[in-house]
Amino acid sequence: MSEELAIELVGIDKRFGPVHANRNIDLKVRKGSIHGIVGENGAGKSTLMSILYGFYHADGGEIRVDGKTVSIAGSQAAIALGIGMVHQHFMLVENFTVLENVILGAEGGPVLAGGMSRARAELKRLAADYDLKVDPDAVIGDLPVGLQQRVEILKALFRGADILILDEPTGVLTPAEADHLFRILRVLRDEGKTVLLITHKLREIMAATDHVSVMRRGEIVATRQTQKTSMGELAELMVGRRVLLEVTKGPATPGRPVLQVEGLTVRDGRGVDVVRDVSLEVRAGEIVGIAGVSGNGQSQLLEAIAGIRKVRSGSVTVDGTRIDLAATEVDAARMRRLGLAHVPEDRHRMGLVTRFPECENAILGYHHDPAYGRGAFLDYDAIRNAAREKIEKYDIRPPQCMLKTANFSGGNQQKIVLAREIERDPVILLVGQPTRGVDIGAIEFIHKRLVALRDAGKGVLLVSVELDEIRALADRVLVMFDGRVVGERAPETEDSELGLLMAGAAGQEAAE
Repeated sequence: MSEELAIELVGIDKRFGPVHANRNIDLKVRKGSIHGIVGENGAGKSTLMSILYGFYHADGGEIRVDGKTVSIAGSQAAIALGIGMVHQHFMLVENFTVLENVILGAEGGPVLAGGMSRARAELKRLAADYDLKVDPDAVIGDLPVGLQQRVEILKALFRGADILILDEPTGVLTPAEADHLFRILRVLRDEGKTVLLITHKLREIMAATDHVSVMRRGEIVATRQTQKTSMGELAELMVGRRVLLEVTKGPATPGRPVLQVEGLTVRDGRGVDVVRDVSLEVRAGEIVGIAGVSGNGQSQLLEAIAGIRKVRSGSVTVDGTRIDLAATEVDAARMRRLGLAHVPEDRHRMGLVTRFPECENAILGYHHDPAYGRGAFLDYDAIRNAAREKIEKYDIRPPQCMLKTANFSGGNQQKIVLAREIERDPVILLVGQPTRGVDIGAIEFIHKRLVALRDAGKGVLLVSVELDEIRALADRVLVMFDGRVVGERAPETEDSELGLLMAGAAGQEAAE
């Protein structure tokens, strides 16, 4: 590893109105290294990297690239300096091919066909050199998220990036895909590239990085050589206190069924059955986890139960009320009235309207409640007061109910959704990927809330690609493969057995 610096930030300062996102930050990143940046959501990590990539302009401070002071007025200026960024939410055109996405904005000449030809050859070389194999003619919308992420990395390398920023890169990946990503990053490092890795997952920091800097409330509070620190020390530095890295919960005491799903089949827009004859039950006072590799029907299953996706066949019974989903016009509002709440996997696409202020998102879906007004007239005093109560109870930062939701960090956005749904006192909560893109302090908080909901006699149906999360929270584990429930297991079941079920290698069986 070189002693030369690829990046040096000196006194970087940034405010968004009353929010002091970055406070006089100094950071040194060595060439040919993987440098991790960790911190709670809202600590300023993404803001700092967005300044480095030219999305934001710092209010004060200096940026040095390869020892030279530079001004980065936009992303094109960053790219010209050899800086590339892979965002947490991919910047891809879903109906374009891989090749079209890679060359978009960098077509390579006056004749597009010539640019395409050169781009195809370069894409083939990059894919071979860095083990980033992907079909250049595949349509992005048809690719799983792991391959979409490879396309984002290829885009950056195609533009000549020597410094690669990855913002929460494993938030949408399976464990196997994450392991493959880290192998790619090590190859990039060994070829002399510099990688800045933003993640809240301390195991990944320990496994993948050479150095790690910890941010808290807009400041860098420590930088460590990864081999000379521990997850416990990093967690304490992140939140300023000791953090429980394991979920503490007693045994479940299941009661009556609060959710029964019978023979549910869902067909997607391509005419393919993505959920196949699924039946399951969740009882009051238990958490049922659904494990599986992403893309095996879990997302569509939750959406169908929640009333936001049409089904081919099947019924749902919520707290004793049975609905034939194929024969009845069902929507999410009706399911909510029955006592079903839903925290969707993708908070941006389905859980929030990010241009709305926090207080409006805090009542989204429940805005017809008489507590918030009557008819077309909303009672904004009541809305703001209710939002402030949730902000305090769920430690949402910053505590400003009129701030646009887009200006909250991912973890605080997730808390907004959770607060909205849990505070309605549902009989059954559907929750997809509850801690995706969320820091360790917020993970601890969210896990405690879900366990408390269970202990209050509610049912929870949990979908997560994080097997550790399923193990920690679930009282029973269902495994899905190819749209079917292929087994039921106890949370303490060996990884090898769960892995075989998740891969469809153990044979399909009826959930017991």
